[in-house]
Amino acid sequence: MRDDELITAFIEALWLEENLAENSRAAYRRDLELTARRLSGTAALDESRALADADGNALNRLLGERLAEGAAPRSVGRMRSALRRFYAWANREGLIQPNPATDLPAPRRPRALPTDLSEADVEALLNAPDTGSPLGLRDRAMLETLYATGLRVSELVNLRLNEIHLAHGLARITGKGGRERLVPIGDEAIDWLRRYLDQARPTMLGERQTAAVFVTNRATPLTRQAFWYRLKHHAREAGLARLPSPHTLRHAFATHLLNHGADLRALQMLLGHADLSTTQIYTHVATARLQALHAEHHPRG
Repeated sequence: MRDDELITAFIEALWLEENLAENSRAAYRRDLELTARRLSGTAALDESRALADADGNALNRLLGERLAEGAAPRSVGRMRSALRRFYAWANREGLIQPNPATDLPAPRRPRALPTDLSEADVEALLNAPDTGSPLGLRDRAMLETLYATGLRVSELVNLRLNEIHLAHGLARITGKGGRERLVPIGDEAIDWLRRYLDQARPTMLGERQTAAVFVTNRATPLTRQAFWYRLKHHAREAGLARLPSPHTLRHAFATHLLNHGADLRALQMLLGHADLSTTQIYTHVATARLQALHAEHHPRG
């Protein structure tokens, strides 16, 4: 049976057996006709074949090409669904043996990056707390530390006094999976941490004691939720166009480091990523910087 005949028979079955809506049937037809054109050799696949002759590798490769061409993951996911339903039907009807779409993997959606903060945005955010109050001094020290180190918020609020070594400018961080890493703090953050630890923290604790670096006015360790609340407050005070998420300063840390010459391997160590593939969501930043350097310095840039 020719490809067009197979597709028509399948679409009719969707109507007869499932009473599928016309728009849905039209979408299935478009996806299957595109697949047939690709498989027949009118696109980039090396081999020419019909729908009935396709194997799982060819179908998976086709979906991968669609993603690489910029098709939305949702659109590619719909095509995968169409292929799985079509081949399941054709296999059940004895038209195609075996079913090549049985183990067709779902397209991986690219991880979304948090909202970008420019260096000017970060500067405005860091300057927002009123450092004349203990609470404001704590918040300034918190924000400076987060931006200087790229810590996860959970790592920041769980930071203990014996894990920061201001004389050496380092913090010992226990991250995901219990993995430890040493992270440089930076002079500016060290200065604000010293001021907070010397002036604000003792006032906030009073007679109580805790090993937590960052504490509340009730002399308890700061929570993720409390940090998020304070971050939103200071973002509004700074006049930022969009409210940052708790992860935004970690993202800004990574992006700005790359913009100033860091490489992905060093960034992986600083962020505490177990696998470089996790850090590679920032590849576009490094690539953009290389392009800018090339344009600026190459004689024919």
